[in-house]
Amino acid sequence: MGKGDVREDNKNSDFEIWTEKYRPKEFSDVLGNDMIVKRVEDLVNSKNIPHLMFAGPAGTGKSSLSLIIVRKLFDDYWRQNYLELNASDERGIDVIREKVKNFARIKSFSGSFKIIFLDEADALTRDAQHALRRTMENYTKTCRFIISCNYLNKIIDPIQSRCSVFRFNLIPKEKIKSLIMKIAKNEKLSIDDNAIDALYESSNGDCRRIVNILQSSSGTSKKIDEKAIYGMLSNARPGEIKQIIEDSLSGKFSSSRSKLLDVMLNQSLNGIDIIKSMQREVWNIDADDNTKLRMIEKLGEAEFRIVEGSDEFIQLESLLASFALLKNAD
Repeated sequence: MGKGDVREDNKNSDFEIWTEKYRPKEFSDVLGNDMIVKRVEDLVNSKNIPHLMFAGPAGTGKSSLSLIIVRKLFDDYWRQNYLELNASDERGIDVIREKVKNFARIKSFSGSFKIIFLDEADALTRDAQHALRRTMENYTKTCRFIISCNYLNKIIDPIQSRCSVFRFNLIPKEKIKSLIMKIAKNEKLSIDDNAIDALYESSNGDCRRIVNILQSSSGTSKKIDEKAIYGMLSNARPGEIKQIIEDSLSGKFSSSRSKLLDVMLNQSLNGIDIIKSMQREVWNIDADDNTKLRMIEKLGEAEFRIVEGSDEFIQLESLLASFALLKNAD
C-alpha cells in the first residue's frame, strides 16, 4: 500500500474502495522499502526483468509494486499480458498445469514476454511448487513470474534460486502516519494522534488493513478518535489487557480472570486475539526482563494449545495462573 494519487475526476469516488483509490500508481508513490523499489524500477527501465520473488508481511506493497511493474512494461496492453492468481485459493498442482502453463506458452503480442503474478505462493503444495519450477524453466522466453509470499522458507529452494529475491520490511510508522493524514485531508476527516497510534498498533503495520479500518470508521463519523478505532475493530484496548496482566502478576487472580471474561464477552474476542494483545503489552509492564521472557514463553505455549483445539478460556485461565506463579516463584 502506498500513498497513491487521488482521482478527483472520478464522480463515483465517494463509493470507491480506499485501498484501490489510494493504491500507488508510480514507483515514487510506494511507501517504504525504498531500496527495493529503486532496484525494481531500474530493472523495469531495462525492459528485461528476471523472475522476481517478493517476500514479506502482508500490506507492505508487494502486490502494488507488481501492478506498477506490469503497467510500466506494457502500458495500455497490460491486461492482455498479465495473469494474476492467488495460490491460497488455488493451491494444487492442477492450477500450475492448466492456468499457468496455458497462459505462459502463448507469446505476447505487444512485448517480448508476459507476466504471471502468483500471490501467496507459500500456500502452494510442494508438488505444485515443483510443477511451477518446471514451468519457469520451459517458458522463460515467453513469460516472467513475479512470486509473492509471506514466508520465504515455505518456498522450495529450486524456485528461489531462479528468482531475484526481494525481502520487504514493515512500512515505518512515520510513513504510514503521512498516508493517514493524506487520506484524512482528502476525505475531510478529523483524526487525532491517539487514533493514529491505535490504527498502527492494531494492524501490526499492515498498510492495507489500516486503510480499510480508516474507511470503515469514517462511515459513522468524520471525527475519528481512539474509541472509534477500537469500537470498529472490536479489539481490547491496550490498557485493559495491561491491567489483566498486572493483576495476575500481583496475585489478584480472581480480579484478573473477571476482567478477562468481561473483555472476551463484551468485545467478542477470541483466544488468539487476547494472546496477541498480551504479547504486545508484556513489554510495557513493570517487570524485569527475565520475568517478561518467561511470560512470552507461556504465551507461546497457550497459543499452541488453542490452535491445536483446546478450550480457549481454560487455556487463558491457565495462562493467568502461570503469570501469578511466576511472580510468586521470584
